[in-house]
Amino acid sequence: MWRDALLVAGKDLRIEARSRVALGQVAPFGVVALVLFAFALGPDPTPLRRGAPGLFWVAVLFSTVLAVQRSVSVESADGARDGLRLAGLDPAGLFLGKAAAVAAQLLVLEAVLGAGVVVLFGVRVTDPLLVVGSCLLGAVGLAASGTLYGALSAGLRVKETLLPFLLLPVVVPVLLAGTKLWQAGVAGGTPADGTPWLHLLLAFDAVYVAFGVLVFGPIQESA
Repeated sequence: MWRDALLVAGKDLRIEARSRVALGQVAPFGVVALVLFAFALGPDPTPLRRGAPGLFWVAVLFSTVLAVQRSVSVESADGARDGLRLAGLDPAGLFLGKAAAVAAQLLVLEAVLGAGVVVLFGVRVTDPLLVVGSCLLGAVGLAASGTLYGALSAGLRVKETLLPFLLLPVVVPVLLAGTKLWQAGVAGGTPADGTPWLHLLLAFDAVYVAFGVLVFGPIQESA
């Protein structure tokens, strides 16, 4: 399983490195979303700084949809999904590999958007551990759930429009916990302030990673 996961993750990351879709399209989309939020809230820096944690995670969620759709489309072209199934790869390894590749892209995206929040909104991070921890755990949860629901919608003609409806309501815990952790990280909070939200992210990650390992094979067969 782990060998297959490394093979699939390496394949997806090499494809993205050559196509540069994540850096050339997904990351700029997230930055544009932050700029639009800034225009919507006006020139007053106070509401910008107050709403920066939530706006950061909303931009991450929207960008996650694009990253997952890209991951699904890679397997949809030229019968690549059937090729992976015929290759005898472990379904659990296939899920973990694709989720790991999406998570790696999301971490890069979060770094870009985090820098954008600091520059555009004038946010000062006082506790980097809370902010980094929320980004790491959030990326894992978003990648695992996104890969699972992306596979679920892969066999449908309306997968591009169905995926956001399936994914966004499910990842509300990531939005809530990530926002609270960012608020604590930029408002001078202590690690104890973020402990319940870290537990929520850990539980979300564990549920979707375990669920994906168990059901990704049957979902691939039905798709």
